[in-house]
Amino acid sequence: MCFPFQLGLNSIASLTHLAPLSIFADIVDLGAIGVVMMEDVIVFEKRRPEVQAFAGWSIFFYGIGVVLYTFEGVGLILPLESEAEDKDKFGRTIGLSMAFIAVMYGGFGALGYIAFGDETKDIITANMGPGFLTALVKLGLSINLFFTFPLSMNPVYEVVERRFCGGEYCLWMRWVWVLVVCLVALLVPNFADFMSLVGSSVCVGLAFVLPALFHFLVFKGEMGWKEWCLDVGIVVLGIVLATSGTWYALKEILSVKA
Repeated sequence: MCFPFQLGLNSIASLTHLAPLSIFADIVDLGAIGVVMMEDVIVFEKRRPEVQAFAGWSIFFYGIGVVLYTFEGVGLILPLESEAEDKDKFGRTIGLSMAFIAVMYGGFGALGYIAFGDETKDIITANMGPGFLTALVKLGLSINLFFTFPLSMNPVYEVVERRFCGGEYCLWMRWVWVLVVCLVALLVPNFADFMSLVGSSVCVGLAFVLPALFHFLVFKGEMGWKEWCLDVGIVVLGIVLATSGTWYALKEILSVKA
């Protein structure tokens, strides 16, 4: 039922026109996240399950992949800046936004694990059990995904249209990508494993390897040894995280299938 509406939303070319829908979706999302975090605190007071600060390297690298999956939205930075009214304030705005999101997501994940311990499920609403509150939270999160999906896909459309359509707007190409992403969402059996795999194999490159590598290639003639070491260190760290995270994510996926 939602698919035709997604086709319509993804037909909108301007991020400015999508902004009101995104703001509405974010408000709903904040409300849903707040409800889940409050529920986590209530459950923790009742159960107080046993938790571990460190559960082993395999879990660590698997978790790093899941965390770095959040960098899938990094492609939106340049399109957002290009449509920002006051570009001089964009850097400060995006910095404060990222800091707020990091604290919010960190608290969301930590409270979920503290409340349910080893019983924490991939999707935290599955731990909340059936009921009106759970349905309301799921509805809020679904509304957020529904209205922010066209925004997050905008960089993909720009790249594909520039590559295959000469930079011209292409409606059918957008609709094909909506169909592809919807099929992936329907067919992936365990989304946490998928997040870890994509986060390790792709998003590590976006977050660590490519920025440091580009900075090194552009400014290597102007940098001192400290800057050289920093860029090379970030690239090496990214490669280690990508290799380890991808290995453990694939291991988890294959073990589930087996």
